[in-house]
Amino acid sequence: MQTPGTGEGIVVVTPPIGDGRLADNIVYFGRVLRKAGLKPGPGAVADAISAVSVIGIGSREEFHAALSAIFVKRHEDQPVFDEAFRLFWRSRDLVEKMIAMMSPVALDSSEREKAKAGASRVSDALFAARDRSSRERDEPDIEIDARMTVSGSEVLRRTDFAQMTADELSEARRQIERMAMPVDDIATRRHRPAPRSRHVDARAMMRAAMRTGGDLILPRYRERRRRPPPVVVLADISGSMSQYTRIFLHFLHVLTERRRQVHTFLFGTRLTNVTRQMRNRDPDEAIDQCTGVVRDWSGGTRIGETFREFNHKWARRVLGQGAIVLLITDGLEREGTELLAAETDRLHRSCRRLIWLNPLLRFEGFEARARGVRAILPHVDELRPVHNLNSLADLVAALSGTADDGGDRRRLINDLRRYQ
Repeated sequence: MQTPGTGEGIVVVTPPIGDGRLADNIVYFGRVLRKAGLKPGPGAVADAISAVSVIGIGSREEFHAALSAIFVKRHEDQPVFDEAFRLFWRSRDLVEKMIAMMSPVALDSSEREKAKAGASRVSDALFAARDRSSRERDEPDIEIDARMTVSGSEVLRRTDFAQMTADELSEARRQIERMAMPVDDIATRRHRPAPRSRHVDARAMMRAAMRTGGDLILPRYRERRRRPPPVVVLADISGSMSQYTRIFLHFLHVLTERRRQVHTFLFGTRLTNVTRQMRNRDPDEAIDQCTGVVRDWSGGTRIGETFREFNHKWARRVLGQGAIVLLITDGLEREGTELLAAETDRLHRSCRRLIWLNPLLRFEGFEARARGVRAILPHVDELRPVHNLNSLADLVAALSGTADDGGDRRRLINDLRRYQ
């Protein structure tokens, strides 16, 4: 067996388990998965070795299915496992990539392949030992002038959640916990006593005058009570959104701890209320409970049907008192968009503000061409990205009322008119 530190990759061989070579490969693969954010224990590694010894290695697909069934315990870990399996058990492509990185070649003008979700986490876990050993060698003392550079914190705030390493995701969660939550309130119908106000409380004046027999009448005032409006979240957990929804759930967990009346709903092909699970004090335990309750995590999506279910079953319960609705989805509806447009319009008329958070806005050339996007866009108040820490900070500013723009809605509305 050759380790990644030698630069020659790892080759899948099919000798019996007793000689130890394949077993060592599986043990090392389990360590890589653990560094990449998965949680395989020693028992899972032993089960994987036993499973491979029973079924044999008839094909690459069977080998992948056997390891996936043992190591993958959560739906959102599947993309990370697939990328780790591709890099770890394919030596030929790995060697070609290393040669291309280390050799001086001409710039390729062809379109680059889009980075897959979890690729940074897997490569960081796979080559961490090699990079650490190389840094421990003779390193020259280099003086760097950092006056015109950008701090690591600023780089992290601009990094896409789907391309963060495991350490960067942990740091992003810590920054979300330190993030100032929105401070906004609205006037309710109820009143409270006030020392000074434009509204005179005649009833309180009469009650106070009765104590002195009407000899002394002092003015009393009242004002409307103010309280933060409810926040209702509709988050898409389909395959294309799972990487962003999980980190956004950490933001919602912090918001739920510091604010009253935060209701969270997850949807793919069906709608699931996870408000109770999000009230768990431990964020990791809360998100694990959410993934356990949701049956269609990283599956398909039926946005129109789930919106209709929410409007019929939950709208009257949670959309009172000037509620704000946060809709996180890419808007890629597979079915007809007539139902989607009608239900989105009904949702918009039932709440005070409807804010659409779309991670596809991270692309500068994003246009309203998809049918689902064109069906949702006319019925939202704001359209914002939700792919990095800066976008979450902008969302907090928008909820607090300090942001005076409507996101990218105005630009896309103009594009929408061109396609109609």
